[in-house]
Amino acid sequence: MILEYKNKKSVKEIFNRIPDVEYEIVNSCSKKNMLFLSENLKALKYLITKANLSGKIDLIYIDPPFSTNNIFTLTDERANSISNSTNGKIAYKDKLLGSDFIEFLRERLILLKMLLSEQGSIYLHTDYKIGHYVKVIMDEIFGIDNFRNDITRIKCNPKNFYRKAYGNIKDLILFYSKSDKLIWNEPRIPYSETDKIKLFSKIDKNGRRYTTIPLHAPGETKNGNTALPFKGILPPPGRHWRSDILTLEKWDEAGLIEWSERGNPRKIIYLDEMQGKRMQDIWDFKDPQYPVYPTEKNFDMLDLIIKTSSNPDSIVLDCFAGSGTTLKAAHLNGRNWIGIDNSEEAIKILLKKFELLEENLFESKVEFNYYREITSSID
Repeated sequence: MILEYKNKKSVKEIFNRIPDVEYEIVNSCSKKNMLFLSENLKALKYLITKANLSGKIDLIYIDPPFSTNNIFTLTDERANSISNSTNGKIAYKDKLLGSDFIEFLRERLILLKMLLSEQGSIYLHTDYKIGHYVKVIMDEIFGIDNFRNDITRIKCNPKNFYRKAYGNIKDLILFYSKSDKLIWNEPRIPYSETDKIKLFSKIDKNGRRYTTIPLHAPGETKNGNTALPFKGILPPPGRHWRSDILTLEKWDEAGLIEWSERGNPRKIIYLDEMQGKRMQDIWDFKDPQYPVYPTEKNFDMLDLIIKTSSNPDSIVLDCFAGSGTTLKAAHLNGRNWIGIDNSEEAIKILLKKFELLEENLFESKVEFNYYREITSSID
């Protein structure tokens, strides 16, 4: 499906219309980390054409404007004290609406795809008002086969607004990959006490909680070891054994197979050997109650995304960096990172966040190459 609208540009036209920008390097280091005070479309083109990073970014997280027609200001006392700003100072404007906003986002997504590696993933944070249009655009750019998840994020506690609609406590994260070779470090979360009782309802003679699962799986195999009899039993029609016969015999000898009264074998799974349960697509990561920057996102959420979809040698990119939560999470997880934002107030808060991080970690200095836009030449 292709979303059609007025003034939709070709990829070539988008790229050629972006000004070539020169940057001054305020400070430099040997690390791959890069911070840009710049309009992000210009900086993304610079990363492709000058920094030679096309196809080298493993993870992108972006929290762009939501097409709200609002102006976000620094009115919180904590934000003002950190950035030395005054109340009412503009953090950023979110004034693009309709097709203008969609094309604004599409232009950036096209460049982000150029930067994404074959094992890379992108997470885009949006909301229910505009998110369905954004998904169609992302299907077009990244391919519907590379759509991974539509993640519901619980953003706040219920509010009693009086309007003719259900209360809104969620927003939306669209998760795509560049290919089917994506980095995936399986995220696990601890079992609750209720989970333990419900999911591991059996207890053995040693007091260990366990459950059992079938030894067979869907799909008939005519040939091969998984189609042979085990203890004189064949897998049910249309199914095959989950493992080869030798492995099944070893499990049985070790007491890891439970036999029913009818002679049906099932694999024993012990609670104390499990790392936790799989993360599902509804996330309860509420925003900070007292954010230092408007629309600042939950740190634990970014921590999870970075651990799941990047490796220690990966580069993580956020081109709507805001107060730097993505960059902080990347640093604490030992990843390389690139942050871009065109708000001086955001950069002030971001730099102060790095200073506080260094103070708390003592010897762990946040090193990065800091670029500021100085000139441009428009075609």
